[in-house]
Amino acid sequence: MMLNQVVQEMLPRIEEELRQVIEATSSPNTPQLSAMLRYHLGWEGEGTGQEAQGKRIRPLLVLLSAQAVGGKWEQALPAAAAVELVHNFSLIHDDIQDQSTLRRGRPTVWVKWGIAQAINAGDAMFTQAFWALNRLEQTISSQTALEASRILHQVCLRLTEGQYLDLAYEKVDTLPLEAYWPMVGGKTAALLGGCVELGGLCSHASPEQRTALREFGENLGLAFQVLDDWLGIWGDAALTGKSTESDLVSGKKSLPVLYGLANSETFAQRWRRGKITSEEVHDIAGLLQDCGAEAFTLNTAEELTQKALDALNRAFEQNRERSLLLSELAKKLLSRKS
Repeated sequence: MMLNQVVQEMLPRIEEELRQVIEATSSPNTPQLSAMLRYHLGWEGEGTGQEAQGKRIRPLLVLLSAQAVGGKWEQALPAAAAVELVHNFSLIHDDIQDQSTLRRGRPTVWVKWGIAQAINAGDAMFTQAFWALNRLEQTISSQTALEASRILHQVCLRLTEGQYLDLAYEKVDTLPLEAYWPMVGGKTAALLGGCVELGGLCSHASPEQRTALREFGENLGLAFQVLDDWLGIWGDAALTGKSTESDLVSGKKSLPVLYGLANSETFAQRWRRGKITSEEVHDIAGLLQDCGAEAFTLNTAEELTQKALDALNRAFEQNRERSLLLSELAKKLLSRKS
């Protein structure tokens, strides 16, 4: 089967599982709270549809991993729903903390319902994630559900730590390059690593195979974030839909920026003077390019991609064909330069 064919088979089942969770945990006493959750998941309100729902990459990683190990991916649907709910809980709270007014082209939950109620919506979705995970008791076993809960709790703690560091870094002028990795390791890589490990767990992967799968997912997440940092400065906005001004204007301490602070005194001096204007973005990007930040960022993304694929090969060294769909999805996620 081709990846697109498998994905088109899995996506409706993911949506069905998510809807069942939201419906089963909704109270008749709080209809608006349920409406907030359905809105954020892209099912209701203006702009409803595929774009508003997102790509559901994380639940797909769970199901593809479960299938690759040799189990029935349908049994892993509770874990797939759980990781998507954790991801979306984090987005609701991140939008509040970052004061983001748009998410997937629509007003964010806090903009529509206020900060206090948006916090409640995020908290509800976090709780629903673990409610969903408990359904593994029915599809697989109680022991699997317990181990899955342990994995996802660890992931959520790392996710929160990464967001804490991201916010803390906003208050300091400069950072060493090494400070970047624990932040993105928590914000981006931890959940992707947890997704593929959970998929392996649901199909009774060995401890060694689960470790290799987690390393694949985490390096995939790191590579994805590094590439996103590159897109935020040098990407083609017409192709990606991502502004190449926002990262520099917002003062984001991305990988190329931290590299520039360590390797270009001219860039560092300008950075320390304060906010970069839209008119300066082209010249500032040129300074970063001249000091080697662009080449370093792209090389780092390539190295992390190779680490991810090497870990995937270790996970399936006895049968490489089983990893082909995961490998294809990884390459698709990391081919966003053009």
